Order: sequence, then C-alpha cells, then structure tokens
Amino acid sequence: MGHREDLLEGAKRCLLEKGFARTTARDVVKESGTNLASIGYHYGSKDALLAQAYIALVEEMSFEGGDGGLTGAPGSLERFREVWSNIVDSMRGPGSMWRLSVEIVTMGDQMPEVRDQLARAQREGGRGLTSLLMGVPEEEVSDETADTLGRFYMTLMSGLISQWTFDPKTAPDGDALTEGLRQIVEAVNRS
Repeated sequence: MGHREDLLEGAKRCLLEKGFARTTARDVVKESGTNLASIGYHYGSKDALLAQAYIALVEEMSFEGGDGGLTGAPGSLERFREVWSNIVDSMRGPGSMWRLSVEIVTMGDQMPEVRDQLARAQREGGRGLTSLLMGVPEEEVSDETADTLGRFYMTLMSGLISQWTFDPKTAPDGDALTEGLRQIVEAVNRS
C-alpha cells in the first residue's frame, strides 16, 4: 500500500478506537506508519481524512456478495426483517462504528466541509440500502429512487442508530421494525 491507503487504514482504526474528536493527526501518523505531511498532501486535512475513513467504514458494513445470503424475497417483509436484524446485530458489539455516527452527526456544524462531504455520501448510502432491500444492483437504483426510498431508509437508519446509542435495552430489533412496517402497510391497505 502507498501512503494514501496507509493513512486511510490508520484513520479507520483510530476512529473505531478513539472517535472523531479525540483522534489527532499524530495518532493517525503513528497508526499508519506515515508522516504528518502525507495527510495534507493526500487529503488536505486531518478532518477530511477522517471523513473519508468514516465513509469507508460505512461502505465496508455492506454485505459481501450482493445480497449477503439473504433468503427473503426482494422487497418482502422477510427481506426487510433480515436486513434490519443484521444491521442491529452490528450495533450490539463494543466499539460499534454506528456509535461513531452519532458523534459525527453532532459535530457537523463545527466542520462544514466534512458535513458537506458526508451529506453527499448520504445518497449513496440510501442507494446501497435500497439495493439490498429491493434486490437490485446499486447501479440500477435511479437517483429519484435513491432520493425517495433511499432517504426513507437512511432516516430509519439514523433513528435506529440514535436509539441503540442512547438506550439499547429498549431499542427496536429487526422483528419490531418489521412489525411496525407491517402495521403501516395494513393501515394503508384499509384506507
């Protein structure tokens, strides 16, 4: 790997260990085996590097091999339950990167350039969730769908992250989310 990749990998490890606010440029340099000048040369700033590292961590959370071995039919309640159960399982462990998400959201106003970079990544996050839940390749998810259904899924994800961060004992799991969706669909079908 070159310095750019080494920095990114080191920054990911620092984020998971220390969080965004407590990670210094020197921490990243020590973890990556590079030098301070490399951060500016390759990323412009430590915050821009950490933002890229966070985006990379989120992308790595996606299921390998397309549907990740999901058995529910695309677009079905069973697929919805499976996907959200897998996401919730990833929130249960210590050092969950989803807790890092809460920290980054609360820091947005302090770092507008990082906020803007992460805001642009939201559409792609919604596109990825839509792809997974609906069983279509990401490149086939239109911008319009990413901006509607994808945003809906990202909103659900944000709320879920917040609930699991603040009160994991009462936060919903995949079954509870699916039951809530089933009730919504049932109510809509009655009207």
